[in-house]
Amino acid sequence: MQQSSPGTADDLRTIGLIGLAHGLSHFFQLVLPPLFIFMIAEFDVSYTELGAVMTVFFVTSGLAQAAAGFVVDRFGARVVLIGGLAIYCTAILLFGLLPSFWMFVPVAMLAGLGNSVFHPADFAILNATVNQSRLGRAYGVHTFGGNLGWALASAFMLLVAGFAGWRAALFAAAAIGFSVLVLLIANWNRLRDESPDKSTAAAPGAPAKGLLPLLTTPVMLCFGYFLLLSTALIAVQNFLPATLNALHQTPLAAAGTALTGFLLGAAAGVLVGGWLADRSHRHDAVIALGLAASALLFVLIGAAALPFAPLVAAATAAGFLSGVTTPSRDMLVRSATPPGATGRVYGFVYSGLDAGSALAPVTIGLMLDHGEPRWAIWLVAAMLFAAIFTAVSIRIGARPVAQAAE
Repeated sequence: MQQSSPGTADDLRTIGLIGLAHGLSHFFQLVLPPLFIFMIAEFDVSYTELGAVMTVFFVTSGLAQAAAGFVVDRFGARVVLIGGLAIYCTAILLFGLLPSFWMFVPVAMLAGLGNSVFHPADFAILNATVNQSRLGRAYGVHTFGGNLGWALASAFMLLVAGFAGWRAALFAAAAIGFSVLVLLIANWNRLRDESPDKSTAAAPGAPAKGLLPLLTTPVMLCFGYFLLLSTALIAVQNFLPATLNALHQTPLAAAGTALTGFLLGAAAGVLVGGWLADRSHRHDAVIALGLAASALLFVLIGAAALPFAPLVAAATAAGFLSGVTTPSRDMLVRSATPPGATGRVYGFVYSGLDAGSALAPVTIGLMLDHGEPRWAIWLVAAMLFAAIFTAVSIRIGARPVAQAAE
């Protein structure tokens, strides 16, 4: 895969723009849930009905993400990123204008379509624009931006809704989105990508036609890695307090603090992991060590009723160690990607996150409903250990792809 060699300042601007765009996509994902209490009062609907709107959004996004990768490879990442963001911003604005609840479903589908473009477009731009020596840190900032977007959404939406109403909060969110859209358009030339006319996809023997890049063993292993990892992480994010309370009678306040520690640790870990990914050629080893240590900490958390301080420390360390592996994970995906197929591959493998996110809540819910909270902890550890084997296999299988790209 060909790499340009822009200066550090250019790289930093591009990384900042893509990190900002990714942060906005995650921010938009959580603009509705904080407003549910206001919407229930206005539309006389239930939390189940509101939850169904979010299900429609994520299902649409997951199904469209793989297709968005093909569009990225066909028309270029810049066009798709800006077009998707424009659709997303329009959907958020429409949420604030809707007079009837039933209209939220088609608009949620529109928002899911807009959300689907970010991973394939972002990584296509980063891979084509940022100097290879800084890619790990670029991936780390990309992930950190997403985490920051999630963290800011609830506080911002509730603050504005409390002063000006829930519709005004959506209008304010849309205004932020359109501002970022204008910023991206103004920096069009900084967002270089592997558009078709510049791609090496047409080179003889390059496996970049149609579905073929997605059917290689390394790419399928990447999909499996994302599915396993997201199953574990969604289980922790959604159910750790309830699981600890049922398993060890841990007070919910303490269990919630442990979850907060895990999330903060993961956010810090991705920044350290970006620095590490740029200095290591054995990304599989970084992943293996980080996930194994994180899994062992969850084994400890499941096996013993830890006091408050050790529990929070163990959960924070588990989050940090899993976060450290994230940029190395994206570097492994890059190594498995044939020339000219970045959008398709990243769109496909990142849909594994959606698959795992759909699988985990049902699976963990059944375990808790049947009085087996310890199984939920064991499942988290097992998924992390299983992901290690896929990562090691990805590196072995990706060698021919990397050689073909040279």
